Amino acid sequence: MRYRRLGGSGLEVSVLGLGTNAFGKRADQEESARIIHHAIDRGVNFIDTANIYAGSESERIIGEALADKRHGVVLATKAGLVNGEGPNTKGSSRYHLMQELDRSLKRLQTDYVDLYQIHTFDPHTPLEETLRTLDDMIRSGKVRYIGASNYAAWELMKALGISDMRGLNRYVSIQTSYSLADRTPEQEIVPLCLDQGVGIIPYFPLAGGILTGKYSFADRAPLNSRAQTDLNFGRFINDRTLELSESVSRLAEDSGCTPSTLSLAWLMEQPAVSTVIVGATRTEQLDENLKCLELNPGRNVLNKLDGISEAFRYGRPFATYRLS
Repeated sequence: MRYRRLGGSGLEVSVLGLGTNAFGKRADQEESARIIHHAIDRGVNFIDTANIYAGSESERIIGEALADKRHGVVLATKAGLVNGEGPNTKGSSRYHLMQELDRSLKRLQTDYVDLYQIHTFDPHTPLEETLRTLDDMIRSGKVRYIGASNYAAWELMKALGISDMRGLNRYVSIQTSYSLADRTPEQEIVPLCLDQGVGIIPYFPLAGGILTGKYSFADRAPLNSRAQTDLNFGRFINDRTLELSESVSRLAEDSGCTPSTLSLAWLMEQPAVSTVIVGATRTEQLDENLKCLELNPGRNVLNKLDGISEAFRYGRPFATYRLS
């Protein structure tokens, strides 16, 4: 396993991280625990979850699986998206964040999280309120580092400016959709992160499975695929993305690897990327993803990938999550 510092911080994270959105949903508790232990045994130290994943089941499952393995794991969770009905059940207010952190700590069976992330920008709460709350969490010992997710470049820069001006702990990372099928972060987020020392944590690195090669023009929704289990995902399956998938698959075949490993290897070479979170519903799937660490595609292949995905630098992001 290779490790990198998370942005400008001193925290080292595995270049491949474990995403746990499927735990408690597409992977039951037993299989999820098996995946977690399998990942740790292979050097993965970054585990990412959120308070809302699988109705909070993901955090609970992780807490039980890490009961005797918490030491050495960089545990990351998030809050800010809707997590209930009524007022104060979403956003980045002091009220909501402190309540959600305590609930997450209880489910995760730990007294601290290594990286606490704001799941999305809250237009209704002053940034200074959010950042002072996060600073207090760090000072209390319940949080080690803080990060953002789904922030626009101007929102992230404003937050960093306030932290610097007020002497508060600043965001060390940002999660954003980033892949060969979504290179929009290269317009503003990547240059900002390079300038400010913020680490990028891409989510949807395989574009929800599109870059695995399992979708085709002949069969746009294979059995048990995300497109079949999540009807909203179907909007991403179109002629443009399928053409990209086939191009990546041909290049992967020429390189003697799978489209997944080639796509992940490309993403790991991008500036400012600290760790790439990839989900898994089986240990075999995790092993396949780990093969990207052994792959050295070379500049010629990376340049070809740049070329076939150039059009995906522009337009709307593949995915983003915002409060209404």
